[in-house]
Amino acid sequence: MHGTEAPSNWVRRWSPLAPPGSTVLDVACGAGRHLRWMHERGHPTVGVDRCADAVAACAAWGEIHCADIEEGPWPFAGRQFGAVIVTNYLWRPLLPTLINSVAPGGVLIYETFGSGNETVGRPARADFLLQPGELLAACAALRTVAYEDGFLESPARFVQRIAAVRETTHPRQPLRYHLGPAV
Repeated sequence: MHGTEAPSNWVRRWSPLAPPGSTVLDVACGAGRHLRWMHERGHPTVGVDRCADAVAACAAWGEIHCADIEEGPWPFAGRQFGAVIVTNYLWRPLLPTLINSVAPGGVLIYETFGSGNETVGRPARADFLLQPGELLAACAALRTVAYEDGFLESPARFVQRIAAVRETTHPRQPLRYHLGPAV
């Protein structure tokens, strides 16, 4: 089942940007690998996936919703989160909603397939592949902390990924994150 593998290295690396104790939303959460990761770090978690079997598998890690976010209403209207995590999922009409779901001081951690992936495997349809710079442009309202657009060898895939924070409207300490070696 999707989501039973280890947490994404990208999510593991940038998850410390979620404000301590803040609620985390995992979109298209699968069986909950990132819900579990964030729950174990003291965050209340919220997950959404359209697969009933997947959400049943991760019910122990937080508030779980079985919903088709492509055909139905956004189940979190009016809510914002300390972190919004999205991996291996792209539904372009939802991008503005996801960005607006990041609370002031919160972070968007997004990683999915990019153009070029059709040369090495699935997904191969342009509907599911970000164009060069597309994710960066979609996140223009946030402060980009890290962005990558390229090829990963194991398993072979083209990805785009971003970690971007929503600045607060009140003065605060500068964003501090140790930019050590990638995990």
